[in-house]
Amino acid sequence: MAVTRPAHPREHGPLAGVGGRVRLARYAARLSTVVSRTVRGGSGTVIGGRVLQAAAPAAVSTLAAGRHTTLVTGTNGKTSIAALTVAALGSADVGSNRDGANTGAGIAGTLATTDASRLVLETDEGWLAWAVRETRPELVVLANLSRDQLSRHHEVGALAAGWRSVLAGAPTVVANADDPAVVWAALSARAQVWVGVGSRWHDDSQVCPSCGGRCLADASDWRCTSCHLRRPEPTWWLADDVLHGPGVRIPLRLDLPGHFNRANAALAVVAAVTGAGVAPEDAAARLGEVRSVAGRYERVHYRGHDLRLLLAKNPAGWLELLDVLASDSRPVVLLFNADGVDGRDPSWLYDVSFASLRGRRVLVQGRRATDLLVRLELDGVEALHVPGSLAEAVWRLPAGHEVDVVGNYTAFQRALREVRRA
Repeated sequence: MAVTRPAHPREHGPLAGVGGRVRLARYAARLSTVVSRTVRGGSGTVIGGRVLQAAAPAAVSTLAAGRHTTLVTGTNGKTSIAALTVAALGSADVGSNRDGANTGAGIAGTLATTDASRLVLETDEGWLAWAVRETRPELVVLANLSRDQLSRHHEVGALAAGWRSVLAGAPTVVANADDPAVVWAALSARAQVWVGVGSRWHDDSQVCPSCGGRCLADASDWRCTSCHLRRPEPTWWLADDVLHGPGVRIPLRLDLPGHFNRANAALAVVAAVTGAGVAPEDAAARLGEVRSVAGRYERVHYRGHDLRLLLAKNPAGWLELLDVLASDSRPVVLLFNADGVDGRDPSWLYDVSFASLRGRRVLVQGRRATDLLVRLELDGVEALHVPGSLAEAVWRLPAGHEVDVVGNYTAFQRALREVRRA
């Protein structure tokens, strides 16, 4: 199998001053990335990042120096917000971890493989402190905080406290004004740009992150009953499909489904305006170019069916996607694992109502299919367990059907690989 070696990087612009060790480490990382892509498939970003960090532990901060970096984090939507921000910027000179590799190795690999002077980097919510310290961003976008991967990120309050600590003194934060944990964390930065995007999930924001009192929320406001913390007045706000801001009213026309993606788009537009001075009308106009994000929302023809691939990994995410599914009656294949990055504890399934799937043709697959089948039964949803591959599930459906395929992280990735190999 032939492997094409990358050209030895000729450093220029913000990378011109890197030392010999970092330069060699970067070359080794690029070569490792190419080899990994050729031999194993995938992006190879994480392998390249591990090589970079092993060869030169200080390489990440060195390679980030002099670049215009925006970090994007949150429990849900960070991959989409990062992709939409890149589109909104409208420049070819933007580096981003488009494959969603958002821990230290993934970010390191992205820095090793791009010469772009502007970076939009998605970071896992638990890695924000490391990412801020290493990349020294000009802008941080905070989307939301809720329960996710209970074996790893089980305390929303602890994450919020960590964010607040690391953001102390950060230059500027674009933050969701409708999430109390986000607001409390963002207040420690030097400057805040508040964006009102609305929220349908309040179960993880009933306790005030500042004082431990009770937070009360309604459709358009929230406040703590025991301290000063309350919803800030947003500079930008989303109303239906229109983004309102200082002197502007901009329709958001997306090819991505759901209110949650309009919220993601609003944060992306404000990030492009705040971080790079892009005209808001121009930023918004480019968002329709994004039709899928790392395989999410991708539409593929597979074994006689038109599939739409969707990712849902925690209660807040399922709530939003079930709202999207409620708009039609097509068959649904639900894929559910509890492996690695999924989190080992599936008990959060009982925080989600699946009643909207009643009367639909529902097939279930995955290593923890039994857990999901029990949950569906309690909500009166009839479902069929189909072991094996996605092909075996869609084979049970009449040809020509449009089918929604919804999986949590590892199950979704497996399904994506299967349909792309076909």
